[in-house]
Amino acid sequence: MPVAARHRDSRTAVGLAVVAVAVLAAASACGTRVRGQATGAGADGASPGTTVVASTNPASDVGVSPDQVTVGLIVSKTSPLGPETFSPPSYGAQAYFRSLNQAGGVEGRTVKVVVCDDQSSGAGNLACVRKLIDEDQVFAFAGNSIYDYAGAQAVSQAAVPDVGGQPIGSAYDQYQHLYSIYGSSAPRDGTVGWGGTLYGGTEVQRWFKENLGARTAAVVAYNQADSLRFADLTARALELEGYSVVREQVDFGVPNMDAAVIDMRSKGVDIVFDAIDGAGNVTLCKSMDANHLQVKAKVTSVQSWGQSVGTDYAASPTCRGSLYATATDLNYADTSVDEVARFRADMHAAFPDRDRLLSMWELEGWASAQWLTDAMQSCGAELTRACVEQFLDRPDPYDGHGLLTPRNFVVSTDPAADSRNCLSVAQWSDAAEGGAGGWVSRTPVGGFDCVDVPNVPYQAG
Repeated sequence: MPVAARHRDSRTAVGLAVVAVAVLAAASACGTRVRGQATGAGADGASPGTTVVASTNPASDVGVSPDQVTVGLIVSKTSPLGPETFSPPSYGAQAYFRSLNQAGGVEGRTVKVVVCDDQSSGAGNLACVRKLIDEDQVFAFAGNSIYDYAGAQAVSQAAVPDVGGQPIGSAYDQYQHLYSIYGSSAPRDGTVGWGGTLYGGTEVQRWFKENLGARTAAVVAYNQADSLRFADLTARALELEGYSVVREQVDFGVPNMDAAVIDMRSKGVDIVFDAIDGAGNVTLCKSMDANHLQVKAKVTSVQSWGQSVGTDYAASPTCRGSLYATATDLNYADTSVDEVARFRADMHAAFPDRDRLLSMWELEGWASAQWLTDAMQSCGAELTRACVEQFLDRPDPYDGHGLLTPRNFVVSTDPAADSRNCLSVAQWSDAAEGGAGGWVSRTPVGGFDCVDVPNVPYQAG
């Protein structure tokens, strides 16, 4: 039976590390960034003209009035890589709260969402944290997607619950009161993981071995520290699963993908993993098509599991057809699943112009708002931060009403032990979505594949 994943998801660690690689590259070209700015104060999503009925609820905690609860959301929207790199979870969370408010809120309280764009800088992030906690008096955070979470310690010290945030850095495996969307079994006692070590399972590598028969894997990395570290994690996981591994390193500034691809072809590579950024993957796929390297799978991260693949990879249709992505959530395209259909309906109602930009990250932002809402709902009229955290810290795994693999925040005393991990897998198909292209589930619709796997240690960046 599926159980909560016990460690940080290694797929997420790799995917988010290479986002960091891309931001470092862009930042070096763009220079200094400015301080954070509030961009959406009062974005509660209520319909114009909505009548608020007087409530007998108490003003039970900071940010909680009889008829309203204030939630903060920090997003690194202004970024050298463009506004879409980190912002999708924020749209998902706002869409959920908009729908929630239209249905009456939580125990008669509507949710006021105050959004702050930290502009992808540590100084901007700390400014957002201070503004939202000290000035806006937020009760909690939801839907955070932060490149440099410099204010994480301040959030923890203020004991403000941060629910369902994206673990782009290591803060969610370091501080109390921060609750990653993926769960965590780390102590979160001020040091990252277990004395600086984190663990990830080999379930992804196992799935492709058992379901596609892949045996010779390439891992492509830049000659850059973050990229190389996570490429090494991927390679070690592959070796544990019995693959022959080919390591390819390309120059961070001027990557020669053709040389790497020709070498992979000569060595019989039948599956490709990577620790490079999204733009690098587009270039890699172009080279794979140009040099006639056809593989069973080109595995990408959850951050690339979105509708934009159809246009991003237009110049490499063969490679695009081999794109697979893995996650610990149900496929956002599986609208036969009630929770997925609800997510899609909420997104379309709130942001109809984003239908072509839907992604798993937006679904995870929506799920983070749902998680906070379920925690608040458990408190009844006496809504407090302590009650919310009691819900989050309980041993019962949370699955987002079937949308997520089960997860919790119970600390593991033996992080190196084998664990039972679950995942969903999808493949890009040009024929999906009525010929517009989309992601087709390769694990059971409405379910996950679960397996007992070893855990690989790695050092936090």
